[in-house]
Amino acid sequence: MKLSVVIPAYNEQDSLPQTLGTLYQTLSKYDIPHEIWVTNDNSKDKTLQVLQELSKEIPTLVYETNPGPNGFGYAVRYGLERFSGDCVAVFMADLSDDPEDLVKFYKKMVEGNYDAVFGSRWGKGGNVYDYPTIKKVINRLANFIIRMVMGIKYNDTTNAFKLYKRETMEGLKPFLSPHFNLTVELPLKAIVRGYSYAVVPNSWTNRKYGESKLKIKEMGSRYFFILMYCFIEKTFSRGDYRKKN
Repeated sequence: MKLSVVIPAYNEQDSLPQTLGTLYQTLSKYDIPHEIWVTNDNSKDKTLQVLQELSKEIPTLVYETNPGPNGFGYAVRYGLERFSGDCVAVFMADLSDDPEDLVKFYKKMVEGNYDAVFGSRWGKGGNVYDYPTIKKVINRLANFIIRMVMGIKYNDTTNAFKLYKRETMEGLKPFLSPHFNLTVELPLKAIVRGYSYAVVPNSWTNRKYGESKLKIKEMGSRYFFILMYCFIEKTFSRGDYRKKN
């Protein structure tokens, strides 16, 4: 099963060499057929030049520049509309996600034939390193609210690091979120629409270079919107969008 790894990149010139190099080495070590799809989200630094140089060293690297509109959600969606694999993972350009965890996700999907595999940083076996305190508090509160509203046990919905089969991703369209709320939209739709999933513990490490693109003050209403959308679909859609057997 070919794995596609979609990576949104905005002003990530310093992070990409280590991230893509480590990712390629890890997937190659386990003989996982793959492509690394990077969306350059109209970066203002040398991200594009870095990608051009890295493509000479990493044969599985594919990249394009998203002409716009721009933003995290749009950049991820740009890759999700163009990847070639049988399954696809969303992976962060700053190497906050661990490539070894991605291998665990992939093996879990293959062995259990799951429609999706979700990571959890907060359960047994999960870890976070250098996680800003205020973001941690907001993260746990947001996930608690999501669990209560949606009636689910999964405790890390806001974690972008997840793996989906191609047919699962097709079943989640059309995408609504142009920003970081896409990280909530995808798993909640998968759960509401009846796709099978497994949860695997994963780790998260704070970025070494650059700055986070997530602006918490701007995202509250957008997270709330997508949560309400998924709640309404679950409550009133009468199964119209559920996975077809």
